[in-house]
Amino acid sequence: MSMRAPRLHLASGFSLSCIVPVLNEAAGIASFLRRLHRVMIGITPRVEIVVVNDGSTDGSAAEILRCADACRIHYIELSRNFGKEFALQAGLDAAAGDCVCLIDGDDQHPMELIPEMVQRWRAGIDMVYALRRFGQSESWPKSMARSFVHRLLTSRSGLEIPVGAGDFRVLDRKIVQLLRTMPERTRFMKGLYAWGGFSSEAIPYEQQPRTTGTSKYTFHTLSDLAACGITAFSTTPLRLVSLLGLLTALAAVVLGLWIVFEKIFLGQPIPGFATLAASILLLSGIQLLGLGIVGEYVGRIFDEVKQRPLYVVARELNRGALLESVQEGTRA
Repeated sequence: MSMRAPRLHLASGFSLSCIVPVLNEAAGIASFLRRLHRVMIGITPRVEIVVVNDGSTDGSAAEILRCADACRIHYIELSRNFGKEFALQAGLDAAAGDCVCLIDGDDQHPMELIPEMVQRWRAGIDMVYALRRFGQSESWPKSMARSFVHRLLTSRSGLEIPVGAGDFRVLDRKIVQLLRTMPERTRFMKGLYAWGGFSSEAIPYEQQPRTTGTSKYTFHTLSDLAACGITAFSTTPLRLVSLLGLLTALAAVVLGLWIVFEKIFLGQPIPGFATLAASILLLSGIQLLGLGIVGEYVGRIFDEVKQRPLYVVARELNRGALLESVQEGTRA
């Protein structure tokens, strides 16, 4: 981590944007936005809350718009559910602040940390991220899976992605500008944050329990996010498949030589159908595994070459203090 000089040019004031992706949080989003606005106003008078409605099917839109004026909300409604990574990108494309805070709308991120995070940013740190502490209540399968995915993601990628670092963070304007220039459709935001290599600092926190609603992160969602991150930033799975194929070929050669040795020197009969069937099943399984991994990478390439927009904005309303020019309905 490299330290930067304090941002003395912001002593007279700076602007703060806060991006909140929302998906079916009608029960508590209004109170959440009011409390977030109070916290932000305590930091600087120039604030905006960029709320990205990622295809909510409940009453989230009405609740958000009800407090749009009072909370200085820049409301962006996507035409459907594009996923959190794309919702965050929509917010980054719209945010106008000197520094930008990303926070989930489910009230599990302690917004009381935002003043401390902004203070570290003002001291010269380009990116300040909250580092979640994992309690002993976490199951060992989940812990092992997280460790395995993290190893695959960071091996040979040259990236430093701390375990427990999420989207709750404060970014300097230049990092926001960098993220806007990245056109890839396979968007694993935690990897993109680290890719720029700017100075960063962690602040530990305890994740709060949900007060309303249920988590949108199912096993399928987490698995898809892990696959997205691995294929976007690491070629290790491809190398592992090559290594597995090499080891299997060597094992087959050794087995063949041993069978010949037994036949010639020990007088043993050549194994029959059961051994052959087991060998065929083993090799078929390895081949299908290899094809599946290669297929994941080819699928990502297929998505990239289509060059479709990352998201589509159905409706936009800017009641924030940091007014910008009217933006296009779609952004590539």
